[in-house]
Amino acid sequence: MRSSDPDIAACAARLRRGSVSFHAASRLLPAEVRAAATALYAFCREADDAVDLAADKQAGVAAISARLEAICRGVRLDDPVDRAFAATIARHGIPHALPEALIEGLAWDAAGRRYATLAELRAYAARVAGSVGVMMAMLMGARDEASLAAACDLGLAMQLTNIARDVGEDAAERRLYLPLDWLDEAGLEPERFLARPAFTPALAQVIGRLLEEAERRYAAAGRGIAALPLACRPGIAAARRIYREIGRLLAANGLDSVSTRTRVSSRRKLGLAALSLADAATAGLWAPLAASPPPCPEMRFLIEAAASGGETVGAAARVILLIDRLEREERAARMIAAGARRPLVCGAAEPA
Repeated sequence: MRSSDPDIAACAARLRRGSVSFHAASRLLPAEVRAAATALYAFCREADDAVDLAADKQAGVAAISARLEAICRGVRLDDPVDRAFAATIARHGIPHALPEALIEGLAWDAAGRRYATLAELRAYAARVAGSVGVMMAMLMGARDEASLAAACDLGLAMQLTNIARDVGEDAAERRLYLPLDWLDEAGLEPERFLARPAFTPALAQVIGRLLEEAERRYAAAGRGIAALPLACRPGIAAARRIYREIGRLLAANGLDSVSTRTRVSSRRKLGLAALSLADAATAGLWAPLAASPPPCPEMRFLIEAAASGGETVGAAARVILLIDRLEREERAARMIAAGARRPLVCGAAEPA
């Protein structure tokens, strides 16, 4: 799978509309991994939008669940994002349990679920972010438990950073992800806060605690970069640096994520991406994976699914994907015979 594949190009075009951080980090990945990651993130974005932007969120969950079922069954797929994602999970043996976990987390969003404790919040983050981290690790060939646990830690850290940054925006939509027991300890009543969202020292305390947990997970995830193929390290290191910077800027701005939204400038993202090239050179000197803390128990089911291989896209799906590729190549050949300019097709060599 190459970036020149029309389906991958369609995925990239959709991501350009709202995934700036992904693009900054993905540019540092090897071409084949970048193409697969683009397909993965495009489907995840489609899934998120299907629920988040739907007037009827339960219907949105049902719609994206049906799309995933079709992908896993290997039926004919009309959407380029679905085709690219189907090819990706077939090629890399990604178990169905991983994208299914993502959609389960989105269903929790649709139900307006709140989280009484940090452990419950981690269970949510395992689904909407840990699942993506594990799938990314599998694209890079990781199958050992320590590497997969590090991928979970990075996904968890990123999700906690997003939650800390988006407290005000979420409250405006009557969504609340902060642990309820932390709010209670800080003297904050959830319904009163949602009725009139305001930044206070008590709220800053809760947001600070969340960023501290994220920092612990960023530190644990950093050790896992050393286990990745050398060519993959800069891209993952860049994603870690960019998201970590959001939390650091938020802290520097007094932890106010109600009145303002913390952003990392494009120039700063490029600088962090450049620093990540140095990370790749020194990753072998970092603490070994054996020194990493054990994975959160809420992430265990993801690691076990990936390590065991689980149920992957079957032979029928592979045959259908192959037939689809052959048909597109045949159409391209007819166009050449008719004197038309040859389009880029799946499997074509990527331009130098």
